[in-house]
Amino acid sequence: MQFPNDDNGELLAEIAAAGVDLTQMQNIDFYILFEQADDAKRFISAIGKDELAPRTQLQQCPDTGVWEVITTVTMVPMHELLSQTEQYLESIANGYEGYGDGWGLMASEE
Repeated sequence: MQFPNDDNGELLAEIAAAGVDLTQMQNIDFYILFEQADDAKRFISAIGKDELAPRTQLQQCPDTGVWEVITTVTMVPMHELLSQTEQYLESIANGYEGYGDGWGLMASEE
């Protein structure tokens, strides 16, 4: 399987090499960072109304104090779709002083 030569393509290649079936639905975690908890909570409120990303969780990094919102989207991890979803979430987060910090997935144990 060929992937574009960018960060998302490299991550998809690593995931495929680890044996994850990229043709199946997966839970993809998108990471959005905020300096202020109130901004993160406002983002969660806004994104929680969106059918694309109804599952979010908020945690604070103990080392940096930065607030991280993890938004889980169930999707087939195709390069273009991942990139579009990442851009969409970041466009909303920017309105709340947030910024994207990539994505990842935890392969299910079968």
